[in-house]
Amino acid sequence: MVPGQYYLVLSAAVFCIGLFGLLTRRNALLFLMSVELMLNAANINLVAFSYYWGNVTGQTFGLFTMALAAAEVAVGIGIILVLYRNFDGVDVTEATTMRW
Repeated sequence: MVPGQYYLVLSAAVFCIGLFGLLTRRNALLFLMSVELMLNAANINLVAFSYYWGNVTGQTFGLFTMALAAAEVAVGIGIILVLYRNFDGVDVTEATTMRW
């Protein structure tokens, strides 16, 4: 049996990788992937605590988080397509000209 601390360490590592990707990259696709990593880290925490406490509430919230992630990807891909069409690339630093 795997101790619960291992799941928390894994979740913290995945969250830190996602946060590092979000802070250091300029590519919009990598932004989207980094946010997905952070959401998956939250899911690992929810399921780990759900298992620890012996109820399914955390697993239910994990399913809702997966649905939120799917909706976020759909909206994010739409934004990335508009960014690519308008600026011929997915660099988010070029999109500052879209401000009014």
